[in-house]
Amino acid sequence: MKQAIVFATKALVTGLLVVVPVYLAVLLLLKGMSSIVGLVRPIAQLMPEWMPAETALSLLIVLLICFLVGLAALTGPGHAARGWFEKTIFEKIPGYALLRGLALQVSGGSRDKVWKPALLEGDEGLMLVFIIEEFADGRYTVFVPSIPTPFAGAVYVVDRKRVHPLDVPFADALKTVSRWGAGAKDLVAVMEKQALKGAA
Repeated sequence: MKQAIVFATKALVTGLLVVVPVYLAVLLLLKGMSSIVGLVRPIAQLMPEWMPAETALSLLIVLLICFLVGLAALTGPGHAARGWFEKTIFEKIPGYALLRGLALQVSGGSRDKVWKPALLEGDEGLMLVFIIEEFADGRYTVFVPSIPTPFAGAVYVVDRKRVHPLDVPFADALKTVSRWGAGAKDLVAVMEKQALKGAA
């Protein structure tokens, strides 16, 4: 009974981490569209009645605004402004930094060592983990994900010699966790290949 409750809780938390950001994004999109409807109504009236012109034009304008904001964020001043907003506002929102880091890792847009896949030598064999941070003395903080809910698990501080960082994409390691370990042999092969390369 206790295991069932723990499993249900982990599944709920994982579902929330996926559903809530998507829901908020859709909600903001719809809110933005409803705010613009009044502006596009005169143009929409010039189009055929069978066409959902107000909705289409509102969506187009919201997407155009998102594109322009994204384009501006890629410039030097825009990048600095985005960094300021993230540090002073967004990072104070619980879970924002975690979700942002995970999103960047999944999309391949981050080269940070945070959430770097690794294999940890445990008492019962190798465990797939993610490196969260590195200590000054070389130890690692690692996150051991639960199967098949990769965003629930346990955190350990371990000696460096027990951790084998893997040169694989974050998304590949995540797939192995969500598929009940299928693909682990490929991760072990990468570890062994890296060990041979290091010894040569």
